[in-house]
Amino acid sequence: MNFLPKEVQAGLDAARKRDLKRKTRMRVRVGDEVYPLLRFEDNGFTLDSANAPYLRGLVDLYDGSKHLYQCLIVASQEEDGEMLYEFKRATVAEDQAPLDFARDENAPVALVTDQRD
Repeated sequence: MNFLPKEVQAGLDAARKRDLKRKTRMRVRVGDEVYPLLRFEDNGFTLDSANAPYLRGLVDLYDGSKHLYQCLIVASQEEDGEMLYEFKRATVAEDQAPLDFARDENAPVALVTDQRD
């Protein structure tokens, strides 16, 4: 049961959202648009519903400037001023391309040749 006046409850909700935004460096990037996350969980994330679009499809998740995940998402539900987005797929972002062959653990790191002519 909620015994607070609507104005007081709205002020408390706004303060809670503001606090969540300050605590996280996590961001979602969709094309050229970037939105701060309120919460990040194993199955998805939430954005402030006041400025959250109805996202669906491929997005990138960042912690500051570090690219963490490339995700396929769908907007799930809106609750208490937060829009919940669920992951259909969340792939860890790698900083180098995967090898398409098995690397020998004793393979040389580089090849040095004698170029004297």
